[in-house]
Amino acid sequence: MGTDEHRTPPDTARAWIEFVDPDDSDQILRCDLTWLTSTWTCIFGQGCPGIYASRPNDGCCTHGAHFSDDDDEQRVREYAGELGPDVWQLRDEGLRNGVVETDDDGERKTRVVDGACIFHNRPGFHGGTGCALHMYALHNELHPLQTKPDVCWQLPLRRTYRDVTRPDGSTYLEITIAEYRQRDWGAGGHDMDWYCTNAPSAHVGKEPLFRSNEPELRELIGDAAYEELARHCEQFLAARLPLLTHPASARDRG
Repeated sequence: MGTDEHRTPPDTARAWIEFVDPDDSDQILRCDLTWLTSTWTCIFGQGCPGIYASRPNDGCCTHGAHFSDDDDEQRVREYAGELGPDVWQLRDEGLRNGVVETDDDGERKTRVVDGACIFHNRPGFHGGTGCALHMYALHNELHPLQTKPDVCWQLPLRRTYRDVTRPDGSTYLEITIAEYRQRDWGAGGHDMDWYCTNAPSAHVGKEPLFRSNEPELRELIGDAAYEELARHCEQFLAARLPLLTHPASARDRG
């Protein structure tokens, strides 16, 4: 695990689209069509070896989840209070000692207990392995993005912002939607033994990413912007430009 045969190069030719946000003319969406039309899908429980060889059953839940803001933390706390023992293995520990901790940099995050996130159900749990918040959502006909920390439901989509000043002095907000690559984890990314976005084994989805992750993309950029993005993705797929196919998707097809 972690050898070149399990990865494709992170820096390859990409196709990008830029368009004005239909809901806000002061915003421009910049989107990676190569990534959004790839066949990536989460393979947790279906061959995912985990980001660390020593923790193969954790997926990417080893470090816990950093909250995006106070509202994110409060939402997760509220849903944690609704989790029953049928979906949450570490419920007693969570109720007794809490579900949130502060890291060395002063950032708030979900607690790590015995080597992984407190919401991560370990193998052998009668309710099933995986995220308790995710399971709760599915059992209650909710989408997991409603119950999980923002970083968890967004990954491996990456949304970033940049203020841009044009030569004429006018400005706009650039919103980029791209692939959250291993390097985007910062220095800690170098320690990962495996990562999914450039692994052919994770590019086995039945639909392109912009369709399979439609709810997440709508939440990230809004309904009108998603409709415009989907139109461009469909046109890109119809053009069939093999040199701009995501390399991990291409290798899986090959």
